[in-house]
Amino acid sequence: MFRSGAPEPLVTVAADTHSADTLSEPSEQVSAAATLLDDPQEWLGFGRPCTPAGQAIELPAGTDPASSTWDSHVVLDGMHCAACALTIEDALKAVPGVLEADVSAATRRARVVWQPGRVLPSQWMAAVAQAGYRAMPAMDAFVRNQRQTESRRALWRWLVAGFCMMQVMMYAWPAYVAQPGDLSQEMETLLRWASWVISLPVIFFACGPFFSSALRDVRLRRVSMDLPVALGMGITFVVSTAGTFDPNGIFGREVYFDSLTMFVFFLLTGRWLELRLRDRTAGALEAVLNRLPDSVERLQPDGSFARVAVRRVAVGDTVRVLPGEAFPADGHITRGNTQVDEALLTGESTPVQRGEGSGVTAGSYNLQAPVEVRVDGVGAQTRFAQIVALMESAALQKPRLAQLADRIARPFLVAVLLAAIAAAAWWWPKDPGHALMVAVAVLIVTCPCALSLATPVAMLTAAGTLARSGVLVRNLQGLEALAQVDTVVFDKTGTLTRDAMALQTVQVAPGVDGGWDQQTALAVAAALGQHSLHPASRALATAAQACAADVGRWVVEDVKEEAGLGLCARVLDRSGSMQPRLLRLGSALHTGAVPQQRASDSAATGADAALWVMLAEQGSDGRMGELARFGLVEDLRAEAAEVVRSLAHAGIAVQMLSGDRPEAVQRVAAQAGIAQARGACTPQDKLVALQGLQSAGRHVAMVGDGLNDGPVMAGAHVSFAFGRAVPLARARADFVVLGDSLALVPQAVLLARKTLAIVRQNLWWAAGYNALCVPLAVVGWMPAWLAGLGMALSSLLVVLNAARLSVGLPPAIPGAQGTPSSSSATGVSALATAAPSLNTVEPA
Repeated sequence: MFRSGAPEPLVTVAADTHSADTLSEPSEQVSAAATLLDDPQEWLGFGRPCTPAGQAIELPAGTDPASSTWDSHVVLDGMHCAACALTIEDALKAVPGVLEADVSAATRRARVVWQPGRVLPSQWMAAVAQAGYRAMPAMDAFVRNQRQTESRRALWRWLVAGFCMMQVMMYAWPAYVAQPGDLSQEMETLLRWASWVISLPVIFFACGPFFSSALRDVRLRRVSMDLPVALGMGITFVVSTAGTFDPNGIFGREVYFDSLTMFVFFLLTGRWLELRLRDRTAGALEAVLNRLPDSVERLQPDGSFARVAVRRVAVGDTVRVLPGEAFPADGHITRGNTQVDEALLTGESTPVQRGEGSGVTAGSYNLQAPVEVRVDGVGAQTRFAQIVALMESAALQKPRLAQLADRIARPFLVAVLLAAIAAAAWWWPKDPGHALMVAVAVLIVTCPCALSLATPVAMLTAAGTLARSGVLVRNLQGLEALAQVDTVVFDKTGTLTRDAMALQTVQVAPGVDGGWDQQTALAVAAALGQHSLHPASRALATAAQACAADVGRWVVEDVKEEAGLGLCARVLDRSGSMQPRLLRLGSALHTGAVPQQRASDSAATGADAALWVMLAEQGSDGRMGELARFGLVEDLRAEAAEVVRSLAHAGIAVQMLSGDRPEAVQRVAAQAGIAQARGACTPQDKLVALQGLQSAGRHVAMVGDGLNDGPVMAGAHVSFAFGRAVPLARARADFVVLGDSLALVPQAVLLARKTLAIVRQNLWWAAGYNALCVPLAVVGWMPAWLAGLGMALSSLLVVLNAARLSVGLPPAIPGAQGTPSSSSATGVSALATAAPSLNTVEPA
């Protein structure tokens, strides 16, 4: 699901609605936009069709959008805490036709699965408005402006509170330092009146969000974290006002305007800084979601280019992408050459060269020159849409520890109110004014904001750090499981090795006519191999290019490729020094050669090839004569051995399970430094081995290519799908590695451990803070201003502690960049579509 930009009318309507701070009647908020949002053509702007279980699907062309279930994402305005998230979830789930609703307090986003036949977007958005909040399409361009507006309002409230606090403290200071008789009654009264006047902007402007939220809670008969804070502010102002206008009244002559303005300033300071830090997490996701341009130049029938909305682009269209713009869809370049930033897809910030015929992906940036692109995929078909879907899903998930905090949020708030009432009742007979101020301190100091933020902020920050490095988190719970892993099981092909092969040795048969040498034999084989996409053929072509073999000398005609066997063609020598020959390149069965290497040859070369490719000539009598054979080995990733050592250094055992031949598996295991390796495993064998490790008490992470490891990846405690060829929408892994570096696996493990450590630190801090401060507030030893400072600092400390996870991945392997080795035959993406032509390639 993605959107290039909302229609202009929708943005205009959204801009005209009131903010959550000044909520009007809910029906007024949604009625204006209802006709737009209920139009099926608008649903793709903030959602995608799905199954009733929430699995994304692609609607066939011409299908009525209303015939399918929809999975929509919205941004929420007016929510501040976990209790708000629970309230919105309850309101949405109560709407008939809403099948599922997930709300994240950390990102202020909601996912709604709904059925058009029973409910429309305006109706479930009206339910959100009835609960006192506002829902906006997640892909609406207005969301960015709304975030900036909210930040500016918060800054203005903070500035007003700070200015007024300083003025009130200036008026209160004489009362603190004056000796008896220094201040006359008239002067003291004047200073109190001045403090009261200066406090009015704090109460009616700076405290606006707290009071509006509290009034909404009272009207809807519920409790949120703003209610005790608003009660504390209101009680403090009322008691101080009574002391100013009626010094001989029940509340006495004490005033607390300085405490009021001070703790309001502290609260707003913490909330503003928290908003800025949390927006870094939400903003990172938003930057990905809004990565596509709003419009693009599309080729018209008359040959000119006209700018159209990106969502109007269809498969087969030709678009022109200018420098600095993002590619709006998947496609291939038909004219021009440029450099492209594909950091979103690979985690690597180094630009890559793309010329005519090269593929480009939606969401990557054109950096250098204008290019024309023929569109091959749009909408949910693009890799960008799959990445966005994974990131949205992860952003809305609630880890186990976060769910626990959410469950205790409401009961805790009720307990806070009861504790405040009990404290006030205890102190009331002695001093009613002091009793109310003790209740204020209890209300403020016990706000569980830090507890509700402890887990989700850390988890989302870690997920954002991994995403920037090329690892997508599909399941936030996987971070907690990954931190406990003590065993990592690797697949071989496509994981420890690349989906490519490398040439190890060339053997020319004795007595070949023309006195062929190794380079000539390789050039002939490469000339044939250029006509196939098989990994072995590509390996020969790459090796010939690396050693500057004269491939152009040979002309290949009448090429025939026999699936599962090899190539057959007529080869001519441009130099004329050799007669045309009918050659075969492929397996032993295809060429008629003996597959086993001669013992003398093996001793002479020391070769232990995983695959032998034969080159043979068909004589006039139809018999085959061997010309040369090529020993190929799997291309072990350059960083594989160091990755294994890093995992071992972290106390993690490493094993390998592969479906390849046992001798090939043992060869790769020896090169990578893996002591326990097992070959010839079926998917069921891998699952049984995994379950054996788990029954022994091991916490196992499975790292595979995601193609044939589905059962074992689903059965592991946590799993990585490795390789860019993995269909993201079908991957069952908790983590999807987009880049080409195996080093990301140990780095992710170390980051997960650090994340869980920070979560525990946050939870211990939140619990310890309440355990220490609540008794102090109850016995009257904590003034209101100090309670406000403590509450603000507790939330801020939790967010700042989590922000340490955003600095980058731990350096598990210093200096390892994960770049492909020079012997790689081709990239994973190219081989994903390769049609096999040699039957000697073993399964993974």
